[in-house]
Amino acid sequence: MTSSPVHPFDLLAIDGLLTDEERAIRDTVRAVGDRELRPHVAEWFEQGAIPARDLARRLGKTGVLGMHLTGYGCAGTSAVSYGLACLELEAVDSGLRSLVSVQGSLAMYAIWKYGSEEQKQEWLPGMAAGEKIGCFGLTEPDAGSDPGSMRTTARRDGSDWVLNGTKMWITNGSVADIAVVWARTDEGVRGFLVPAGTPGFTAPEIKRKLSLRASVTSELVLDDVRLPADAQLPQARGLSGPLGCLNEARFGIVFGAIGAARDCLETAIAYARDRTVFARSLASYQLTQAKLADMALELGKGMLLALHLGRLKDAGHLAPEQVSVGKLNNVREAIDIARQCRTILGANGVTLEYPVLRHANNLESVLTYEGTSEVHTLVIGKALTGEGAFR
Repeated sequence: MTSSPVHPFDLLAIDGLLTDEERAIRDTVRAVGDRELRPHVAEWFEQGAIPARDLARRLGKTGVLGMHLTGYGCAGTSAVSYGLACLELEAVDSGLRSLVSVQGSLAMYAIWKYGSEEQKQEWLPGMAAGEKIGCFGLTEPDAGSDPGSMRTTARRDGSDWVLNGTKMWITNGSVADIAVVWARTDEGVRGFLVPAGTPGFTAPEIKRKLSLRASVTSELVLDDVRLPADAQLPQARGLSGPLGCLNEARFGIVFGAIGAARDCLETAIAYARDRTVFARSLASYQLTQAKLADMALELGKGMLLALHLGRLKDAGHLAPEQVSVGKLNNVREAIDIARQCRTILGANGVTLEYPVLRHANNLESVLTYEGTSEVHTLVIGKALTGEGAFR
């Protein structure tokens, strides 16, 4: 006996937890993704290249760049609405959500939160429109999970600053018009705005990636880069500056990972219903249904967690360890769902005709960036015990 299938989110009546505005924003981003991004993403992934500037303008026109910020051409939406946009973008590809996260939650947020009014006026309107692209230079070759050990330095020379160092794994780096670079000074860690084309500043692109191929990833090299005094972000003091930006980006990942997992599960369900094995639909076998049911449970729980954290953020009560709970759980479960969906698709699952292995490859990077799973585990452990285990 057969009946009409239920969408995984309908098992928990997810739509009923959203406002009309949130559903409208979600549907708008989903439509743009389906119409303008999804038809091309497999090709971009295979080529390891994207039309970054065209994409930034398209996304700016949609209103998702810095959408959770207020003023300066930004939409000023709720955190939940921003999260839902991230979910829909990552349902297409993690690389596209990364472009939006780095632009809005890292580069734009750093300027919006810590910059001078002049810096905000100069950069934020163009970045919100997608006419200008930003990147965020914190991670270094030998300083990933421990940003406090960064080696990039900024020293005063008269009224100027001179920066030296290298940043690594920087999304948008080689196409960025402005780089937010964090460096060690005699007064602690400070942030600086480094425009593209500044003498001594180069951003070679990192090639031969097996993950996030539909994304620009670069190195930032600073060789006696001289900046005026007003290039410094005046309100950023110490590591709290960049770490505050990272929490913004991690929040988007909590929702984004669910988007990748949802796309995998939708693909696997449709495939199982259409595929005939031993004269029966693959979906009619108990082992297949057990896999689908387990994945739907984890997907639904992850979505409920994301929405709960979004409501806390909108109320101004979201704690960093709660973001760690969301990032750790949802990315971990998303990878498991992508891998399990691949087994349902069999050999077809390893091709770019279907999105599941592309999502799985991308999620390996998502598991690592914005705090590894190990780091988030220890953040939660410290919250539970009061004891720091990082050193």
